[in-house]
Amino acid sequence: MVSEHGKAGRPRSEQARAAILHAVDDLLVDVGYGAVTLKGIAERAGVSRQTIYRWWSTKAEILLEASAIDARQELDIAPQDGPVAEITAYLDALRTFLTNSDAGAAYRALLGEAQHDSAVRELLLSSDPIGDSAATVLSRALPDDVLALPRSRAVSSLVGPTFFWVLSGRDPAAMNTHDLALEFIRTAAPSHASD
Repeated sequence: MVSEHGKAGRPRSEQARAAILHAVDDLLVDVGYGAVTLKGIAERAGVSRQTIYRWWSTKAEILLEASAIDARQELDIAPQDGPVAEITAYLDALRTFLTNSDAGAAYRALLGEAQHDSAVRELLLSSDPIGDSAATVLSRALPDDVLALPRSRAVSSLVGPTFFWVLSGRDPAAMNTHDLALEFIRTAAPSHASD
């Protein structure tokens, strides 16, 4: 087990917290959302369940935090040359996150669970790492004064097709992110459709 106290009696909380966040991703990939338990997370992380309860009440809370940390890193794309390149790069990163990342698998599992668990649905409504990352890219690529849609609707329009493609089981490699970016810009910012 990870010691909760350092040599001088200081809490080693960050080490335990990181172990828990890594363990939940690993468990999800190994056994699936339904089989992940707080006991299993504690065992995989080498901590007590009491340590888990210090920060979280449910496995969904742990999964969302782990997923959000990775989403912020994986969806933080470098600025590109022009709106089409910016949106295309973001959609490429989103597709990769949702299909190849353990954190993306956790996020997809939470989305599925939210369809019939109101507590998970509320949790996802309170923290939106995908929406936040999309809003950041949109702010860079298409300022408010060029958007023909309210920003919140533009964010939904940007990420929606990728989520639909991935969650409906279509081949991610067949998704043309450049065409999706062009279509998005034609709708969200028609004056920039040729950029």
